[in-house]
Amino acid sequence: MSQPSSASGMYRRVWHWHFYAGLICLPFIFLLALTGAAYLFHQQIDDVIYARLLLRDADARPALAPTQLIAAALRAEPGDAKAITLPEDDTHSVQVDVTQAGGTVRQVFVDPASGKVLGAIDESARVMTFVKHLHSLTVLGNGGRMVIETVAGWIIVLMLTGAYLWWPRGRRHGVISIRPGATGRNWWRDLHAVTGAFGGIVILFLALTGMPWTAVWGQQVNRWLSEHDLGAPNGMWRNLPHSTIPASALGDLPWTLQQQPLPASDDPHAEHHGHGGHHGPAAPAGVARISADQAVSTLAAAGLRQGYRLVLPQDAQAVYSAIRTPRQLAGRRVIHLDQYSGKVLMDLGADRIGAIGRVTEWGVSVHQGGEYGWINQMVMLLGCVALMLLCVSGIVVWWKRRPTGSFAPPPCRQGDRLALGAMVIAVVIGVVFPLLGASMLLAALLTARRRPSH
Repeated sequence: MSQPSSASGMYRRVWHWHFYAGLICLPFIFLLALTGAAYLFHQQIDDVIYARLLLRDADARPALAPTQLIAAALRAEPGDAKAITLPEDDTHSVQVDVTQAGGTVRQVFVDPASGKVLGAIDESARVMTFVKHLHSLTVLGNGGRMVIETVAGWIIVLMLTGAYLWWPRGRRHGVISIRPGATGRNWWRDLHAVTGAFGGIVILFLALTGMPWTAVWGQQVNRWLSEHDLGAPNGMWRNLPHSTIPASALGDLPWTLQQQPLPASDDPHAEHHGHGGHHGPAAPAGVARISADQAVSTLAAAGLRQGYRLVLPQDAQAVYSAIRTPRQLAGRRVIHLDQYSGKVLMDLGADRIGAIGRVTEWGVSVHQGGEYGWINQMVMLLGCVALMLLCVSGIVVWWKRRPTGSFAPPPCRQGDRLALGAMVIAVVIGVVFPLLGASMLLAALLTARRRPSH
């Protein structure tokens, strides 16, 4: 069906944006989809790769005390105990994180009933840890996170421009099914369109729910929500002394707590800074620190189920931090204990998070395939597969259509413009996602340098 010239110009302009966004971001998009698909099943994959470390036969004997398990780990891997992870069921081992000389963290796995050390591995050497860092490009530092944030923003642009290009406009074939008898470029074009039609909503959801972890947008939104009590309740910290230890030192925390301060223990002899014998960095001389056993008993009395990671105090200010992050949002909980008195300084469960923060945490949980079991994993996996298929089909369509001797699409014609509504949408998206907005402006300047055809 022929289009009016203004509509044709709009179509060409949108197609150009779709083309450039896809071609430039395609390697990163494919990487996101591939690593994301793998990480959806990280627990199952870990249990297969590291079965001899993580799994054990069910044992009816009661578990040894945490201090005994930590001592067993330190005999095998000397250093400072950083944390102990107590499994939720009796088929998994206890994990003790040990910081060794040079800052290397060794994960030591201990049978909780016998105290037998099953083995150890460097924290950074685990396959799914590498996949996670690759997914977020943290392997490249903060700059990598900014690249991923920009790419996630362009995925949103790709979905919106793709929806515009896909819109039937009176067509019946090649919209929700591949045209009968289609071959060559037409077959690949239909595959691209149909894949986007069925997978677009899931892909858009993945892009939006991945944004909270980004370096610029995610941190700013997190800070704003906390300041307005829409994320982690800001008032929980107002009457507590704050530690100089950043929350990031605790490892994986719920998103709403990533930028919150940590409470500080009330050191009864703050002037002392001696060192005594303890599994981790010692308390000041003459000052008694509660043991990991006492901390676990206090947490049990507070109703915290096992399946949590207990981070041990690393200096005189630090606290015992119990972090329980099961795949379902409702079971997540973080408790901080004073290392001297054992007093509960903060107890934050999902039910105490502000409305927008809770919705954001829910989105992250669904994004990771954890909120609704295997169905959740399958739907997110289909989104990842659809995204990879869009990458492959998109590159084939472009290759078959590209002008001879050129890697660029045919230039727009003189007078081709975006409709006012499309420009407003682009501006709004660019303002909401600043890194995306900056890259969109740069792309607009670069494409404007190409002389339009007549």
